[in-house]
Amino acid sequence: MDLTLIPARTALVVIDLQRGIVAGGAGPNAASDVVAHAAALAVALRAAGGTVILVHVTRSADGKDGLRPQTDTPPWRRGPSPAADWAEIVPELGPEPGDVVIAKHQWGAFYGTDLDLQLRRRGIDTILLAGISTNVGVESTARDAYERGYEQVFVEDAMAAHNPEEHANTVRTVFPRIGRVRSTAEVLAALEVATRQA
Repeated sequence: MDLTLIPARTALVVIDLQRGIVAGGAGPNAASDVVAHAAALAVALRAAGGTVILVHVTRSADGKDGLRPQTDTPPWRRGPSPAADWAEIVPELGPEPGDVVIAKHQWGAFYGTDLDLQLRRRGIDTILLAGISTNVGVESTARDAYERGYEQVFVEDAMAAHNPEEHANTVRTVFPRIGRVRSTAEVLAALEVATRQA
């Protein structure tokens, strides 16, 4: 199915492409490829008149704002304080003038942030989602966006998970129920068509 985008009503929401997470590795798409694809999408959408929103996860200096429910699998990022630049957005993505930067404190980018307000006040109804990890921050954000009525496009090769199986499970079983799964090339082609028609 063809993808049609209206750039002025579209936002690229990039989840957790920050130094500490990108350095941790990913699959099946290499973290460096995820960053390169997200950066290409950001450049194209900015040029077309769309909005780029860069989301990064942070925590307080004492770490006491972290979630602590009991779980069967040990939580990520618990323990010693991360490096000083752990939460910095990777330089390939900016931020550039006009970008929106959102700091979150849990998996999803909507809860406890002004993401929904930033989107709605800009008249945005379509979200392009990218980032790491597919099945954690990206999926949590996607579920919340769906419940808020946003159209979503999941850019499969601009995201990755801790391992290929986790990525594949979300892309195959969750995303098709709440949006459309496309490649970076397909999204860039849609943006090019929209720019020519503007």
